[in-house]
Amino acid sequence: MSDREALRLDFLRSAGLADAVRAPLPGDASTRRYERLTTLSGATLMLMDQAPAAESQPCDPSWTPEQRRAHGWNAVARLSAGRIEAFAAVAAHLKSLGLSAPDIIAVDAPNGLAVIEDFGDALFANVISEGAEEAPLYRAAVEALAVLHAAPTPEVLSGAAGDWPLLTYDQTALQGGADLFVEWLPKLIPSLSFDEAAVAEWRAVWAPITAAGEAGASVMAHRDYHAENLIRLDGRTGAASVGLIDFQDAVKAHPAWDLHSLLQDARRDVSPELEALALDHYFTLRPETDREAFLAAYASLAALNEARILGVFARLIARDAKPKYAAFMPRMWAHLNANLKAPGLEAVAAWMDRHVPKDVRR
Repeated sequence: MSDREALRLDFLRSAGLADAVRAPLPGDASTRRYERLTTLSGATLMLMDQAPAAESQPCDPSWTPEQRRAHGWNAVARLSAGRIEAFAAVAAHLKSLGLSAPDIIAVDAPNGLAVIEDFGDALFANVISEGAEEAPLYRAAVEALAVLHAAPTPEVLSGAAGDWPLLTYDQTALQGGADLFVEWLPKLIPSLSFDEAAVAEWRAVWAPITAAGEAGASVMAHRDYHAENLIRLDGRTGAASVGLIDFQDAVKAHPAWDLHSLLQDARRDVSPELEALALDHYFTLRPETDREAFLAAYASLAALNEARILGVFARLIARDAKPKYAAFMPRMWAHLNANLKAPGLEAVAAWMDRHVPKDVRR
């Protein structure tokens, strides 16, 4: 028996769940793993398992950009490193707003273990593929964002495992994400090559966008808000009918961030008609929003995120031998190509035209 398994068994025993039947869930792109627990009564719970040693340190709020880069990717990108403290604190804030985050049943933050409420398997992506109507689900997802965006955004969140800082998705984090594109695309596509001048120009063309993204950071962003992280909860209505998971990397960000993650999804097609309907619903719920300025930020931050995701997928394929992510790249290229036609992205589009052949961008 591994040391990690011994920790899991001790934790479950201390939580009164030693007799629960354990069933591992399929893994994702992270170092986190889940098991569904079925108790003797037939009730189900989830075991969240994130070994702290599996990740580099999260960002200390006092660190400078230089210190963040020295401490590794989690510090640069302001990722939580999967910390249970982050999950519990964000969950508490979401629940305080009437949104549906899982209850925390038991927690051992130092060892990266928690037992949480099981929201089931009715992921939006799954139920839509089984025939559920898309529009009501996406409307509810937008309603949950509107609730979140209307609330004050605290600097520190408090939960069952202690306090957690809500850091800003700033220029360093945004540019760090965009830089994954120039770092990893050539390792997947050997015909691509970006010299120092090209990389310096890449950062220069994104600088106004990252500056605006930081300046516009005003709400909590889930940061991974899409149809495989949203669960239909029967018996709940409106915004509360959306079960929220995988939110431990929440940051203070521009309100467009989660919307473009939802509506320009890397993993499934969202029609232009549904995207427009959802955006209209958001503006109806948030009538004080400057629609023109918001849509400009929406296009530019979506483009940056799509460049980031292409870099992430290239890394998963080239470094981590996970070829399944190649199937998602054409969708991301299509979104990026479309967004690069928006006003304000001319310099980025010109860089792409000079350095990335069109037959690669598909």
